Amino acid sequence: MELSSGVIQMVKAQDEQAFEQLFRTYFKSLHSYAFTILNSEAVAEEMVQQVFYKLWEKKEQMDVHTSVKAYLYRAVHNESLNYLKHHTIKSKHQTYAMQQQQNNYEHSAGEKLAGRELEQQIRQALNDLPEQCRTIFQLSRYEELKYREIADQLGLSIKTVEAQMGKALKLLRLKLADFLAIMLTILLYR
Repeated sequence: MELSSGVIQMVKAQDEQAFEQLFRTYFKSLHSYAFTILNSEAVAEEMVQQVFYKLWEKKEQMDVHTSVKAYLYRAVHNESLNYLKHHTIKSKHQTYAMQQQQNNYEHSAGEKLAGRELEQQIRQALNDLPEQCRTIFQLSRYEELKYREIADQLGLSIKTVEAQMGKALKLLRLKLADFLAIMLTILLYR
């Protein structure tokens, strides 16, 4: 049953009975139509209800140039397509966010592993240094003492401290060179 455009005029005049008649007349067929687009009973129902809600909310601005039926079908069609577009964008965003989270986790786990490996390599390289060399290096780098303070504490000349630090740095560079090159390559190509 096709309702006349007079029903639209009655709805515009805030006639709730006319709106209810419009709803009862077209709800089932609009729901079936929305279901063919959305493949979900619940979402189809939501889209049709949304169309009727918007129709009531904006009844004063409603401008129907075609039949009431054609107007409602077009409104349900557009509402359903907008839902699908929004759902697609939302799904893509969720997928992207999950991939980013996974990448961050993998990146973070990889960095932690690389950091632990680097610490282990540094410890091993330090342990391989001659005792005096290692002691001077640790006082300089870990306790942040100046060469003068190290010399006073160990009873050595500043020249000896400088020479031992130079030796420690040279040996560490040699021992860690291969490992650092590999680590740098891994970090750069992630």
